[in-house]
Amino acid sequence: MTEASSDRSHTPPEVLFVTSNRIGDCVISSGIIAEINRQKPGARITVACGRPPAPFFRSAPGVEEIIILDKKPRGGHWLELWCKVRARRWDMVIDIRGSALAFLLRARERRVYSRALEKGTPKVELVTRLMRADAPVEPAIWLDARAHADAAAVLGHDDVPMLAIAPIALQPGKSWPSDRWGALIEALKGEPQMQGWRYLIVGGPGDEAAAADALRAAGGEGIDFVGRGDILAAAAALSRARMFVGNDSGLMHTSAALGRPTLGLFGPTEWWLYGPRGPRTETLASNQHGDFAPIESLSVDQVRDAVLAMKAKYEL
Repeated sequence: MTEASSDRSHTPPEVLFVTSNRIGDCVISSGIIAEINRQKPGARITVACGRPPAPFFRSAPGVEEIIILDKKPRGGHWLELWCKVRARRWDMVIDIRGSALAFLLRARERRVYSRALEKGTPKVELVTRLMRADAPVEPAIWLDARAHADAAAVLGHDDVPMLAIAPIALQPGKSWPSDRWGALIEALKGEPQMQGWRYLIVGGPGDEAAAADALRAAGGEGIDFVGRGDILAAAAALSRARMFVGNDSGLMHTSAALGRPTLGLFGPTEWWLYGPRGPRTETLASNQHGDFAPIESLSVDQVRDAVLAMKAKYEL
C-alpha cells in the first residue's frame, strides 16, 4: 500500500444528505443520520435542507455542516447547492428528493429516491429501502441544551401534566376546523380525569389564527407556544408533554419520534402511509382505504374519546 492510499484509508468518509424543505418529511427521513453512522462509521455529514427544519440537524451525530436550501425561481436553488458541493469527492450522496444532483457529483455511492421505491407501505419503510438498511430506519430527534432552554423560557420548570395540541397543518384539507379544537378543549376540561392538566398549544410563525380558538378555550390553563422559537424549541416543549393530539403535520411526526403518546387526525389523505411513526402512536381517520371523507367528518366527541382512550391505554 502506498503512503497516499494509506492516508486516504484513514480519511473520514464524506457524506452528503439532501433532505426536504418540509418539517414532516425531514422527521420521517431523519433516521438516515443514524444509518449513515452505521454504514460509514466516523462519517463527516453535510445536510442540505429547507430553512424551517434545519435546526433538527444542528446537534445530530456526525453532522458538520448544514446548507440551507431556499427555493429559488427556475430551480436556482439546485444550481446554488451544486456550486457549493461540486468540488468535493463524496463517499456517499443521499437524496430523498430524487433530483439529478447526485448524478452530477463525484460519488462512490448514491442513494437517490425514485418511484420504484414506493410499495404502498409506510414512508419509513421507503426510507429503509432507499438506504438498503438491515432494520427499519426509525425517525429520531436530537434535542440540545439550547432547545431545552428555549422551551423552558415559555414553560418554566414545573412538571405539570400537559396535553400538547397542534391545530394546524400545511394543507387546508388536513386541518380539522379551528373552532372544533376549541370545543375539544372545552370538552376535555369537563372530564374528571383531565383535572389539573394544562393545554400546550403548539404551532409555527403564521399559525396564530388557526390556534386562536384553542387558546381562547384553554384560558388560564393554556400555554401559548405558537411561533415561540424554532422547530427544535417546539420539539423540546413537546418532549415535556404527557401526550399529543394534532393534525397530520410536522409537529405530529415530531411528537411521535420523541416517543410521546401521539394521536394524529386524518381526513382524505393516506394515513396508512403518513401516520405517526413511533412506539406510542394512534391514528383517528375520517376515511378508510379508498374512501375520501373530509376531516370535518370527525366529531368533537370522537376526538375527545380517542384522547381519553389514549390516556387510559398509556396510563397517563
